[in-house]
Amino acid sequence: MSRSRLSNLRLVPVAAAAWAVALLATSAPEAAAVVAAPLWALSLGVLAWIAAASRRSPAAASRRSGRGHVAVVLLLVLCAAAAAASHVAVVQPARAEAGHFALSGGRSLVVQASVVGKVELRATGEWVFDAVATRLETGAAGDAVRFDIAVRVQPSDVDRPELLDVGSEVEVRGTARPAPAGDRAVLTVIASQGLHVLHEPAGILAIAGELRRGLVGSSVGLPDPGAGLIPGLAVGDTSAVTMELDAAMKESSLSHLTAVSGANCAIVVGLAFGAVAACGGSRRARVIGGIAALVGFVLLVTPEPSVVRAAAMAAIAMLGVLLGRTGAGIAVLALAVTVLLVVDPWLSGSLGFALSAVATASLLLFARPLAIGLARRMPRALALALSVPLAAQLACGPLLVIIAPTVPLYGVVANLLASPAAPLATIVGLAACLAAPFPWVQSGLTAIAWLPAAWIAGTAQTFSALPGDQVPWLEGWPGVAALAVVGAAIGTVIVVPRAAVPARSPRRTRESPVRRVRAPIARSQSVRFIAVLLLAVVAGIVAGGAALHTAAGRFTLPTAWSVLACDVGQGDAVLLRSAGAIALIDTGPDPELLDQCLARAGIDRLDLLVLTHFDLDHAGGVDAVIGRVDSALHGPVGTPAGARVLERLRDGGARLVPAHTSMAGTLGAADWRVLWPPAKTRAFPPGNDVSVVLDVRGGGMPASLFLGDLSAAPQAALAASGVLDPPYELLKVAHHGSADQDPGLYVQARPAIALVSVGADNTYGHPRAETLTALEAVGARIARTDLQGVIAVWRAGTHLSVWRERAGVVAPGR
Repeated sequence: MSRSRLSNLRLVPVAAAAWAVALLATSAPEAAAVVAAPLWALSLGVLAWIAAASRRSPAAASRRSGRGHVAVVLLLVLCAAAAAASHVAVVQPARAEAGHFALSGGRSLVVQASVVGKVELRATGEWVFDAVATRLETGAAGDAVRFDIAVRVQPSDVDRPELLDVGSEVEVRGTARPAPAGDRAVLTVIASQGLHVLHEPAGILAIAGELRRGLVGSSVGLPDPGAGLIPGLAVGDTSAVTMELDAAMKESSLSHLTAVSGANCAIVVGLAFGAVAACGGSRRARVIGGIAALVGFVLLVTPEPSVVRAAAMAAIAMLGVLLGRTGAGIAVLALAVTVLLVVDPWLSGSLGFALSAVATASLLLFARPLAIGLARRMPRALALALSVPLAAQLACGPLLVIIAPTVPLYGVVANLLASPAAPLATIVGLAACLAAPFPWVQSGLTAIAWLPAAWIAGTAQTFSALPGDQVPWLEGWPGVAALAVVGAAIGTVIVVPRAAVPARSPRRTRESPVRRVRAPIARSQSVRFIAVLLLAVVAGIVAGGAALHTAAGRFTLPTAWSVLACDVGQGDAVLLRSAGAIALIDTGPDPELLDQCLARAGIDRLDLLVLTHFDLDHAGGVDAVIGRVDSALHGPVGTPAGARVLERLRDGGARLVPAHTSMAGTLGAADWRVLWPPAKTRAFPPGNDVSVVLDVRGGGMPASLFLGDLSAAPQAALAASGVLDPPYELLKVAHHGSADQDPGLYVQARPAIALVSVGADNTYGHPRAETLTALEAVGARIARTDLQGVIAVWRAGTHLSVWRERAGVVAPGR
């Protein structure tokens, strides 16, 4: 690597140190001051050494210039790390005091807050957004406060949902719990008693919100799925993107196109520069125009982590233009990351921020070597086109494994086909957004933007439907490390050529030039051979794992299972089997994960599908069973999304049956009864509290109780209704083991086995410790999918047997 390229990397250790210390300080804020103090002391020591060295003679300084550069970098490393830790230490007392408002025992509180983050729909059906609390009331006491919170609310609990946007003033009634360590938010507030919009956004935030909504409205009426994608590509508003298209975008590795990032900022700044230059503006005027456009764009799309990173990088680059010192890309990126982490250390824990920075760095560092390597095997133009998505995929893949332990097999090819359409959709869509005062112009521009948006949506759907589009991978940090090693091996195979070894010289000496050339060539070829061998081993393991999850999967499961809990993440999907008949209770959040479970169990058709309610974590995977269901038993339909789910099932040939108490039926040789909800109940609104509750027993099926997502109040009503028939051999714990449970129900049910269907490392803290304690107190053995994967239960003679995928043993029970 040349000296100039090495010099551009000098700020990388500074950014890395700031990131590492910021992550440490925000994860353990009580230790931030302890970390900051020695870092500042070391900084002063290095500064003193540099000052002493600068007093020496110029000749000595020249000879030590290399060491001087290292000392300056070390000083910057220490100062950046110390500044990030100090920021956390300074605000920690106030954050700790605010944390005391996380009330135990479910006591209610009222919070007034300003919305500062995009309102997003989660798989649970909740709206989630960031806000700044300004007043907090507990009982008769109230205090003026100012700290960050995260709010979770069901859309049906918002009084004026059309006014809820960035800049809104809201009043939240519910309960609070401490936010996870490392979050910017101090509290997570659950608006279980409703959310009231006090004031709609005002000023420029109101204008930005109207522009976003105007673009969404102008796309209504255009053919799907491209119509819903236009606002996402232009301004990052994904509210019109359907669940199906969102899943397809993620599976085909195209979801980054709807996340506003550096490419969008570059387009906006470039257009502003060009407009000012066309008007004859000076360099200063062009920079001012670019910054103004960038600020307006950030306000329009809301300041997401990737947007903030991209905007900071663009601002620093423009400052370099103004000063006449345009820096190299990696240096600008490192400086932007360092500044942002000092100003906002909690960005260090943001996966979106990490993906944005890593993707940009990969393009700056690896795209060119990959293009050169690929050009040895294919036309140069194709190599250049492939190098960009390949570099991003290799660098970002390990981080994406944290979200879902799968690898998109066709991601690079999908990006190669879809990415060229993104700039056109962004430019025309942004123009359509700004043309809101002229509806006919906006409609025309939106129609033009539909063409590239439809191409991108079609590409996503095509590749997500191909067999093997998602390769299963290791979970957690082992998966991150393993995929990083595999990515490095792929890069090595591409970049390192099969170099020809120089011919042997007839006169070989110790100093032979041939020998000096052969040594590094031999080393590089050894590294390449190891990389090829590693990839061959990984390919074999992946192919074998894919077979176990599909065609050969049924041979890894106990053949006698009666109840099979699929591992579908944060959601429910439980299979029942009796005398060859199959039922499925809920579908989980992801069609891909449900389809893998069904294939592994060798199930092609369902005699009965039970949808306990229509939250995404229970009905989001329904596409995996469309056309494969005979009868669908469902709870009350309270949302248009739930009605659409039932419509798709009916169109697929399913017979729809609304559930209510006193209903009963058979599954093979087993009997089932509906215990909840009561017919035409008005005591509880549609959602968790009217989940379908089933009692299933007989025909080889253990006496089982499936509680859906019932909270404590309906659980108590169910226990008092007299419809339970305890003791139960198996009980599916309500709402993934949340804290909102009625211990009296579990005392009455007396379950032998408590099944908790829950996602690993979920952000809700499920299952809660108090719920597990209550289950253990009644003598239940706990089986949970987050720790143990797929769980099978069946009767073996007079005993109940439990098989846990990650335990590998069959445990007899009563």
